[in-house]
Amino acid sequence: MPMIDVYATAGTFSDTKTLAQDLASTLMRIEQVPDIPMFRKNTAAFVHELAPTALSNVDGDGTYIRVQVLTNAGALDRDKQLAVVRQLTDLVAAASGDPSAAERTWVLLTEAPEGGWGLAGHANTNAELVAAARAEIAEIAEIAAAKNEA
Repeated sequence: MPMIDVYATAGTFSDTKTLAQDLASTLMRIEQVPDIPMFRKNTAAFVHELAPTALSNVDGDGTYIRVQVLTNAGALDRDKQLAVVRQLTDLVAAASGDPSAAERTWVLLTEAPEGGWGLAGHANTNAELVAAARAEIAEIAEIAAAKNEA
């Protein structure tokens, strides 16, 4: 269940809530995880608005956008890495209203080590996350079957 952090100067985005939701749903789609509450509730993006003086390159330009994506180890193969970088770059540039922002957007992909992924007070392994997802899918199927029988 990835976490996305976006850093840009205040005012870069007019609708940070929609941007956060779009980033989270895009990453969930690229990862190809099941569309179940476990993933929907725990795939999130945070938009951090910085003071205009809080970032700069060597020349004094502070119009950069940084997107950091944290996933569990092995969640993104090379094709998915390329898709995440391209699609999240396109999303933040569009949300900024400045297509040239894509040229100033950095996307950092980070993997949490096995067991270095905490949720609800527990450091999860990949196997535990897979088992939890399978259990939720089975529960959803069971509820659907019971409704169909009724």
